[in-house]
Amino acid sequence: MTAKGTLCPAPFPNFVTQYPDLIARLKATEAFEGSPHGVPNHIIMNEYEAGQGIMPHEDGPKYHPVVATLSLGTHCVFHYYRYSDDASSTTPHGAENSGTGRSIDRTPVLSLLLEPRSLVISFGDMYTAHLHGIEDTFEDHIKSPVDLGGDSDSPANAVHIGNWDLLQDQKLKEMITRGEPLLRSTRWSLTCRDIPKVSTNLQRLRGF
Repeated sequence: MTAKGTLCPAPFPNFVTQYPDLIARLKATEAFEGSPHGVPNHIIMNEYEAGQGIMPHEDGPKYHPVVATLSLGTHCVFHYYRYSDDASSTTPHGAENSGTGRSIDRTPVLSLLLEPRSLVISFGDMYTAHLHGIEDTFEDHIKSPVDLGGDSDSPANAVHIGNWDLLQDQKLKEMITRGEPLLRSTRWSLTCRDIPKVSTNLQRLRGF
């Protein structure tokens, strides 16, 4: 994508279109039904080692306001944040602000445990009015549902997740119920978006 938000199109690799056909699967969710192209036309693949995260951020207006993130490798905890009305607030990780000059409420409005091979789709208010990020930690402590109604044996930094009932990995759920930390390893994310503006003149964009 250029600085002006125009996509320089190129074919997707086979592991996106054939092994398996991720584009067709994403289209079947109907999340991109209202986007200009009806499917993602832009995918970024990032690698995160244990201990690495990403600061709270917005994806911005250059994309259609839907983003689908596929997690591969290890799990992670995905936080949604909102901007703070309190000018004295600071962002997580000790940052002064979001980069826009606005302070961020350091308490997540929603936290999700992303299992390997899981997909999270952000749209609507969660895309346009919230930020998202991942804390830089080597292990995650998740609050067990059995602890939510009263006294808890979970550590003070345990996170309450909003998608417990959607988790598929029974081993992961058993570890959380026992109060065990979830150790991170390497994670790969495929972030899928639709960029409305697509170039039809690549030579001009490349300066030829």
